Amino acid sequence: MSTTARAARPLTAQTGAEIYMTLRRGETLLLTLGIPVVFLLFFSKVSVVSTPTATPANFFVPGILALAVMSTAMVSLGIATGFERGYGVLKRLGSTPLGRPRLLGAKIVTIVAVELLQAAVLLPVGLALGWNPGGGGAPAVSGAVGAILLGSAAFAGIGLFMAGTLRAEVNLAAANGLYLILLLLGGMIVPISKLPSGLADFAKLLPAEALSSALHATLGRGTAVPWESWAVLAVWAVAAPVAAALTFRWE
Repeated sequence: MSTTARAARPLTAQTGAEIYMTLRRGETLLLTLGIPVVFLLFFSKVSVVSTPTATPANFFVPGILALAVMSTAMVSLGIATGFERGYGVLKRLGSTPLGRPRLLGAKIVTIVAVELLQAAVLLPVGLALGWNPGGGGAPAVSGAVGAILLGSAAFAGIGLFMAGTLRAEVNLAAANGLYLILLLLGGMIVPISKLPSGLADFAKLLPAEALSSALHATLGRGTAVPWESWAVLAVWAVAAPVAAALTFRWE
């Protein structure tokens, strides 16, 4: 067996374990799949929120997909990592041949795998509800993928920052509280135009609004991602992981 193959075995094994543990946690499945699907079905069929599109699904599919990314990359990752740190799991795994870099690599791959599963579930549901991707073709798809990758990095950085600095119980409350705030201010369910002007201006500086705006453009209207969304996502995608790396405590 080559040196590369031997080095990859711990990463592959840990990735499999991370995906297995993620998918067997009922609360994680509820957060990452159950809630987004229920939200998409409910808000697309019940006129609770007026949308800027004639077909409600054209607004809610991109918004709920952004919500799903936030749920996985920030809340699910942050809470699970916080409890692993609190129970001493991270300390023990970091001292094994797996090592800390491959442990983090396994968590990153797991996030991507779960997000692919979310897209595989949400997009067909959206199509059944009347969602029209907007006809943007390959440029829109590549823009959406790029925005999701930046958004995932930003939210993962926020989640790991809280997981690495707060006690597990405090981190649990903080992650859920931040999730609710970003849900309301992110333009995912409530259009950003419905917010007071000052609050809307503040919301546009947050990664949640930047990601939902990018997905509304690419997957809703079939247009390019606004440059403001790229800028905000890029800043958060760098700043949040750096902050997490500088402050993270493994025990």
